[in-house]
Amino acid sequence: MTKNFLRGEFIGLTVRVTQSRDPSLLGVEGRIIDETKNMLVVESQGKIKKIAKDIAVFDIAGHMVEGRKIKYRPEERIGKIK
Repeated sequence: MTKNFLRGEFIGLTVRVTQSRDPSLLGVEGRIIDETKNMLVVESQGKIKKIAKDIAVFDIAGHMVEGRKIKYRPEERIGKIK
């Protein structure tokens, strides 16, 4: 995975939860509609789900992303991910 992808905008991309410490989140997929420092907000099957970044691994537009590695505000990721 390229660092440029992690520095980019995630809102609007498709996402699927591939691993999670919360079993109820496994397999949740949809479109990212918002992002905060600690959460991805996903529209899934017409419902809004808030998923904590630090407890999950995501497939974002075909890229496997460990949530704890992107636990920054979107605007901070540019400078913090090296």
